[in-house]
Amino acid sequence: MADFFKSAMQEAARLTQAGRVAEATALVQRAMGLSGGVDGDAAVIEGECRRVDPVSPGDEVEPGRWIGDTFANTAGARRYRLYLPERADGLVVMLHGCGQGPEDFATATRMHLCAAVQGLATLYPAQSSEANGAGCWNWYEPADQGRDRGECAILAGMTEAVMMAHGLDDRRIYVAGLSAGGAMAATLAAAYPERYVALGVHSGLPAGCAHDLISAMTVMRQGASPPVHGPLPTCPTIVFHGDRDTRVNPTSALALIAQARAGAVQGAVEVERGRAPTGLAFSRTCYPQVAGRAEAELWLVHGAGHGWSGGVAEASYTEPRGPDASHEMLRFFLRHAR
Repeated sequence: MADFFKSAMQEAARLTQAGRVAEATALVQRAMGLSGGVDGDAAVIEGECRRVDPVSPGDEVEPGRWIGDTFANTAGARRYRLYLPERADGLVVMLHGCGQGPEDFATATRMHLCAAVQGLATLYPAQSSEANGAGCWNWYEPADQGRDRGECAILAGMTEAVMMAHGLDDRRIYVAGLSAGGAMAATLAAAYPERYVALGVHSGLPAGCAHDLISAMTVMRQGASPPVHGPLPTCPTIVFHGDRDTRVNPTSALALIAQARAGAVQGAVEVERGRAPTGLAFSRTCYPQVAGRAEAELWLVHGAGHGWSGGVAEASYTEPRGPDASHEMLRFFLRHAR
């Protein structure tokens, strides 16, 4: 059964790369339905796909402080919240989803607490209601998608300003996001590959897969194929998605992997199946770095909808029963530095 799931995921990724999203969706759903239960203890996969002990945002958290400010350049202005540990030499940029803000997203993910343990500051930019009434990042607007344009230029400029102001190491700058924030994170990594070392996307979509609101709604519902034109994020990428997500089609996760791998979705992969201590099963597929193509990981959380896996229940858009996405993204990020 494990071999079937592994083969199914590889074939689904190939179909997604070829633009046959409906077939990929059906295959993933069939694989999920046939996969059956998962043992409570996850198997350990040697080599590229390894498990490590969780980072606990408890007593070991590096003391830090919150800084609130607004960044502005010729493209526009956005406010932000920055969590700065006393000793920080890198940065995680966290982009919230629709209807959220920096404070809610910080509560939901606890990324700043986990990152502080590793000596990383965490930047939570805020979308403005004037730019988008629903509080969504405009990942689907051409004016906001490219280098030195719109929200990409604002976010990249904000990243650089924070990095310079606080002496952060430009070899350890990472970007992640949820939903619309995940799609914008992918867009940002594509536009500024020299600035962001690795990418994390939760319940999001690949860069450049939509060009207006109508096409955005279509790919969210039907699934996205990775674009073949324009800049693509080919940095190391980790993707989380719930396989019961009804807001963003889970096959978008496969499109993100195909995009990160520059279309090379075939070849050796490692698959780990397990269950989070908080309840939900998961399948983790590791794509090793080969022939100049970036390392990637795909986490499918079985039974999860549209929410941050392992997040805090009291916050918006979280799935507390899933594996800890914040910890796993950080573990993946820290394997990569320029």
